[in-house]
Amino acid sequence: MTDKKIRVLIAKPGLDGHDRGAKIIARALRDAGMEVIYTGLRQTPEMIASAAAQEDVDVIGLSILSGAHNALCPRLMELLREKGMTDVIVLIGGIIPEADIPDLKKAGIAEVFLPGTSTQDIVEFIRKRLAPSAQKA
Repeated sequence: MTDKKIRVLIAKPGLDGHDRGAKIIARALRDAGMEVIYTGLRQTPEMIASAAAQEDVDVIGLSILSGAHNALCPRLMELLREKGMTDVIVLIGGIIPEADIPDLKKAGIAEVFLPGTSTQDIVEFIRKRLAPSAQKA
């Protein structure tokens, strides 16, 4: 029996054009054995939700440096709920003020990774959240 690869969609929502961090995370996740789909720059929440549904992903990773996370993340979570994709883990990384993190988590974001987070920490977080025992709990 072969284990199903974890499928991760990496997206850059909003208008910021800096995607180096997103590409580094995408490569680290791929190197860790995950299947990674990178949607590119300037994605809307609607585009991200649609791509996530089409690609049947387990995880969505958002990279936001523009400060638009308080508008973009809740909208994406709303769209995922509308599509019945409540089991998809949504992570965000980037320049996120500590004061905004509780509201993002309340909206459904599983975790917020700030600058300086090790890529290994992100890999381990995803694996733990998708472990069979975690899904039964």
